[in-house]
Amino acid sequence: MDLKDILKQKIKRLEDTKETEKETDQIESHYFTKYLGEWCKKDPAIEKRIPKFYNKIPKENEPLRSKLREESRSNLLKRKNLQLLSNDELKELWGLLDQNQSNPEEQLINYTDFQKVASLAGPKVKPYLTSMVFGKLQQGDVQGRVSTMSLFNYVMRKVWLDQTRIGLSLYDGTGQGYLTESELENYITELLPTLPQLEGLEKSFHSFYVCTAVRKFLFFLDVLRAGRVRILDILACSFLDDLLELRDEDLSKELQEQNWFSAPSAFRVYGHYLNLDRDQNGMLSKSELSGYGSGTLTEPFLDRVFQTCLTYAGEMDYKTYLDLVLALENRSEPQALAYLFRILDIKNCGYLDAFTLNYFFRAIQDQMKAHGAIPVSFQYVKDELFDMVRPKDPEKITLSDLLACGQGETFVSIIIEFHGFWAYENREAVSSEPSQD
Repeated sequence: MDLKDILKQKIKRLEDTKETEKETDQIESHYFTKYLGEWCKKDPAIEKRIPKFYNKIPKENEPLRSKLREESRSNLLKRKNLQLLSNDELKELWGLLDQNQSNPEEQLINYTDFQKVASLAGPKVKPYLTSMVFGKLQQGDVQGRVSTMSLFNYVMRKVWLDQTRIGLSLYDGTGQGYLTESELENYITELLPTLPQLEGLEKSFHSFYVCTAVRKFLFFLDVLRAGRVRILDILACSFLDDLLELRDEDLSKELQEQNWFSAPSAFRVYGHYLNLDRDQNGMLSKSELSGYGSGTLTEPFLDRVFQTCLTYAGEMDYKTYLDLVLALENRSEPQALAYLFRILDIKNCGYLDAFTLNYFFRAIQDQMKAHGAIPVSFQYVKDELFDMVRPKDPEKITLSDLLACGQGETFVSIIIEFHGFWAYENREAVSSEPSQD
């Protein structure tokens, strides 16, 4: 058989294969259309089994639907609240745990006694005492026992979280699991009378305090700057714990100063704002903001702050000032680094290169001259900064690089303020000085 015949046979086989595939596709399409038509027929029994699970949020011109939705959510939250354990029920649970300990001396309970407690505690307690909870609370005991104190603390914490979630949900106007800025303000405003540590606040200062407290939630939890915060994120972070810590009447002065939500901290932040506002118009200009902190923030950085942040006729209001304070006081946090990176990115290209770093560092060199010091070469500083961050691209520093290196706080401080650069340059001399009592 010559080559021509072989090629003809192969072509014929290919054509036969194509015809077979075409017939298969037609058969498949036929049966698909047939069964799809049968399955799509309405079945009243199926419609009854599947309840309606989505309703559009009522519009502003639908007050009746809005009222109905509000009442329904209120009743749902009331039912959820009734399912929570009361103080008496918690005391009863502690009594059962104490009576059924496998080892009273070490306050440990095994799984058999744990199941016994779950059966005696009643239906409201059973969801808190599951086998999964028992497994998670084990801490390496040879006999697989769990501390009764850890178990009780878990139940207490879970009840508190459920109570807090219900309390926050009462302020969620749309029922979508978010709190807007105004809803957060309402929550904190109504929470103020229950916090003994804030009893001394004058009513005229309440609005400024609420604004100060709300900005921390929005700055760290509203990453997309949508003007709202998820309730689950509020519960997951420690901010609410810090706020409710002010219920402790014996809270030490040291702990109050470390707590952003305390009265001393709020007075400190607002007091600094008033001191910077030299013309007392309630807003800060660039020259007024230059006195922030040690007064060594560079002029290029301040220029960028007023270019990228929300201002009114070239001046900054208290909310914008709070965002800047939160960023500068928490430079190691991802949200603060993202905020500062956006300011430093003068090209809006998503990375910092040698040109950008030189743009900011020239102001540091000028301040060194003003203090009578010999300016440090930018080439030396540039190499130090790139070695510090170790970016994936050796010529570009991205936000991801800055977050991954663990040196973001130091990196930012070096290029935005003279005080930060000077502290870094003299870190060895400072660390070698003897400590003084």
